[in-house]
Amino acid sequence: MSMAWLEGSLTAMTFCWRIERRDGVAIGLTAHDRDLMIDGLRYRASPGMVPSAIERSADFAPDNVEIAGAMCSDAISEADLLAGRWEGATVTLFACDWETGSEPLVLASGTISDVAMEDQGFTAELRGIAAALDLPVNEVTSPGCRAMLGDARCRVAMAGRRRFARVVAVEGAVLGIDRAEPVANAYGCGMLRWMSGGNSGLRDAIAVSDGATVTLRSPPRFAGEGALVELVEGCDKQLSTCAERFANAGNFRGEPYLPGIDLLTRYPGE
Repeated sequence: MSMAWLEGSLTAMTFCWRIERRDGVAIGLTAHDRDLMIDGLRYRASPGMVPSAIERSADFAPDNVEIAGAMCSDAISEADLLAGRWEGATVTLFACDWETGSEPLVLASGTISDVAMEDQGFTAELRGIAAALDLPVNEVTSPGCRAMLGDARCRVAMAGRRRFARVVAVEGAVLGIDRAEPVANAYGCGMLRWMSGGNSGLRDAIAVSDGATVTLRSPPRFAGEGALVELVEGCDKQLSTCAERFANAGNFRGEPYLPGIDLLTRYPGE
């Protein structure tokens, strides 16, 4: 692609960020001092947004970028940052001619991780696609199942294991809901998704459930009483649960009877 606007002795260059959250919200921000319209999306002026040095390489080294910014944009609030709404968002960082907005030069892309608050501002790490090469490629053995309930390896049908309920009481991490669970601890190790209220779009891991009570692994970020939630059943990844509750032992992805490293510390005869 031709970058004619970079060829002159004087350029009108600025940085822009296109950010798409996991809940579908997409925003545009620019380091310029006025809003820009690029490809149908308005990039709001956010002069406090500053990227770190960007190094591009021809090998497979991960291209990670740190972004620092002041709380100068209404689109990125401190409450949403602390709630984790921006973690995992897809980001494209590019430079363009602020006079025309044409021929953008993509500098980096990836997902946001490790958001931290600092002195009326924030920092966020942008992990490039090559960072996935650092992940292990082979599974290790484990006594518990390594599949997720309902995924392609587990194969348990989830259509009847998702239910909607209304939160009627909140006390710390304990939620009271308006309908009882179908079986004992049905939602334990499962997931709760907020459908309305201040937590709308967020997800919380469920520790245990008991009747019409659900205990989350951490308290809700914002007030949750009266909110509509979706409850997804969970699994403790034990073979006995897989066999007795789900009748799915044939798809169990663990090795509960494989001797562990503790075998080396046992005394003879144990």
